[in-house]
Amino acid sequence: MKATDWLNHLQFSPTDPTLLMYCHEGPWHRVDRIWTIRTDGSQMTKVHARTMNMEIAGHEFWSPDGKTIWYDLQTPRGEDFWLAGYDVATAKRRWYHLERNEWSVHYNVSADQKLFSGDGGDSEMVAHAPDGKWMYLFRPKPVPDVAGIRADNADSLIEAGTFAAEKLVDMGKQDYKLEPNARFSPDGKWLIFRANIEGKAAIYAVETAKPGP
Repeated sequence: MKATDWLNHLQFSPTDPTLLMYCHEGPWHRVDRIWTIRTDGSQMTKVHARTMNMEIAGHEFWSPDGKTIWYDLQTPRGEDFWLAGYDVATAKRRWYHLERNEWSVHYNVSADQKLFSGDGGDSEMVAHAPDGKWMYLFRPKPVPDVAGIRADNADSLIEAGTFAAEKLVDMGKQDYKLEPNARFSPDGKWLIFRANIEGKAAIYAVETAKPGP
């Protein structure tokens, strides 16, 4: 494939070496950012299509099983916040809603995909969160059908949900010019991130399980 656009953020599927995710760089409210393509140049696919003016999507990443692309979605920019998921095989979508303070520069997901993380953000960033400087642990909660009644085309619609948020680390002293960008340990027991909360940049880890009595 040849292009004259600014292409960036290439990430191979962790389970399929022939599938590549990449992005069009530029103002997020202008570009169609997230795409996939086969390494032979076939099956170029746009992952997210904008539905409103000033909608943005980015900071995309793969789930560990290679089935889902997750990304920061704002509808519109700086107003309403989601972690959105796109199933690369079925095109099924899952969106988890976040409160303003829970918006994070980067998100991640554990290997078993039962936990998500967010590294928060300061008040000068896109969410302008008044109390967003936290390392978060998120537990997904699907929105159930009311009285078991489903729309006839429910399977083709976005599956919405929310996050139950837990504050793991107070990042109040963090200078977010250094983005924490947390990662789960393979067993999901630790969240590993970088921080300057003690004055110098360093690597930290925090347990994901609540301490016992």
